[in-house]
Amino acid sequence: MKFMKLGTRPDTFYSEQATRSLVSDIPSDLVIKIYDTTYLLHKSSLLPKCGLLRRLCSDSSDSENVPLELHDMPGGADAFEICAKFCYGVSINISAHNFVPALCAAKLLQMNESIEKGNFVSKLEAFFSSCILEGWKDSIAALQATNKLPEWSENLGITRKCIDLIIEKILTPPPQVKWSYTYTRPGYTRKQHHSVPKDWWTEDVSDLNIDLFRCILMAIRSTYVLPPQLIGEALHVYACKWLPSITKLKSSFNSATQAEESKAVSRKILETIVSMIPADRGSVSAGFLLRLLSISSPLGVSPVTKTELVKRASIQFEEATVSDLLYPSTSPLDQNFYDTELVLAVLESYLKFWKRISPGAVNKRHLIKSIRSVGKLIDSYLQVVARDDNMPVSKFVSLAETVPAIGRLEHDDLYQAINIYLKVHPDLSKADKKRLCGILECQKLTPEVRAHAVKNEFLPLRTVVQLLYFEQEKDSKETTSSKLQKSHDLLLGAKKRPATRDSDGKRSLVNKEEFKREEVTRRISHAESREKSQHKAKRSDGKLALDLEKKMVIRGDNEDIGSEKLRGAKEQRMSSSKSDLDAKKNIQRARSKKSEHGRERRR
Repeated sequence: MKFMKLGTRPDTFYSEQATRSLVSDIPSDLVIKIYDTTYLLHKSSLLPKCGLLRRLCSDSSDSENVPLELHDMPGGADAFEICAKFCYGVSINISAHNFVPALCAAKLLQMNESIEKGNFVSKLEAFFSSCILEGWKDSIAALQATNKLPEWSENLGITRKCIDLIIEKILTPPPQVKWSYTYTRPGYTRKQHHSVPKDWWTEDVSDLNIDLFRCILMAIRSTYVLPPQLIGEALHVYACKWLPSITKLKSSFNSATQAEESKAVSRKILETIVSMIPADRGSVSAGFLLRLLSISSPLGVSPVTKTELVKRASIQFEEATVSDLLYPSTSPLDQNFYDTELVLAVLESYLKFWKRISPGAVNKRHLIKSIRSVGKLIDSYLQVVARDDNMPVSKFVSLAETVPAIGRLEHDDLYQAINIYLKVHPDLSKADKKRLCGILECQKLTPEVRAHAVKNEFLPLRTVVQLLYFEQEKDSKETTSSKLQKSHDLLLGAKKRPATRDSDGKRSLVNKEEFKREEVTRRISHAESREKSQHKAKRSDGKLALDLEKKMVIRGDNEDIGSEKLRGAKEQRMSSSKSDLDAKKNIQRARSKKSEHGRERRR
């Protein structure tokens, strides 16, 4: 950072109580009062350079040493002292940090060229043009110093000149950036990266207050030179620097008066940042939007701002991660650790957006992929919030049920979340367990997860019974379908076999008899297969009944149900045995008929 050194005399100003004076053999004859500070100075040193003091002293009586009150001095006593030291020739250093108050005070004291050649104002203006406006960090520091004197800085043109220079340098192509800048991102070292990053300017600009920052960013956006993602990155850097974290906000609720002042400033910053987010999707990340949304309620932002944040976050919801959703609840009425209401609001807004664009969508495959990504995100989030001791079943189920059926190809992740919840909350009532497990669909569980669920002691009996029924029914269907397929293949093979013809082109008697025998054999085999499949199905039903009986006895269910199941299974086994005997008799009759037919033929 550049600076200008003026004067050669040593600094001999000293303080005595609330009075500042200069070590000198000449008694002071000029008293100047600025707020609580009184200066005892000399007219011979100040009046030749300060037109205002010359006029004020000429208006007052020389016989009376009346103090001159300069309470409207811009920059206060510190700025006035810089001007006084210049008049005495005391050594001073002017930099971008103290330039603004020094120039404003010199302008008020009328330290112009018309009063004396080479006066203070001309030297400060030369330093401003040749040094401050030529440097990057100097212009940022000078613009930042205008916060304390906004009207003076605006009238003197300091603010506008600094802003114009900053915008010009930001719009400079990165390869042409030769000045120093601040860039402290993790993993970035200038020795390894010789090229200038595109967002090199964001950290330095974030030092400005929100009004100046907004002025610069809106001017940059109006040029349409920089992409929206770069504008979004600047907003992200500014928010990380000036907005409090949700944890800090939660702890600041204890001191109400101090919290209200800081909350008002943070509220203004948040609302301004949201108003400057580019409309382009992806200009800011979903995680950034969710972070702003998490602190919007504690800061008390306007409903318009909060609605806009929910809408923007829902559009990019599929890009979020589980860590982007894990924010503690700030509501004093909510005992939950995690803010599930925030996630539910964004999810509902996402589904409205999804349903609105779904009917006329050109690429529905992308929409289905999007809703399934969101469904997987919610299930993973449920696995985390399930560990919260204070998480009620109603909120857990409400969030899980909000995901539509198309959003879950499988229920494995949802089962894991329910299993975790049941382990963490072992004292759940039967009604709550029933409601919790009622959102599971057995047919959407993979075989591995289904096998785990059947043995899960935390699941209610009703859910286990449903899983067992589905498992046995599935096995029965697979067995029956495989048997029917084999019979169908045999039938097709018999039909496709070529017939043997005699010399006259007619089927011979022997071939006819062989065909008949094959047809009878085929029908017998088909009957046997059908009977065996029925027998196996009945046996599987009996086995299912026995399994159910054992499960119900362990769980302490009604013994009558188990006995009825056992009786039903015994009857089925008896009927099955009877069916086997009938099938064997039919086969024996068919074989005896075939032997009689052969004997008649030989006769």
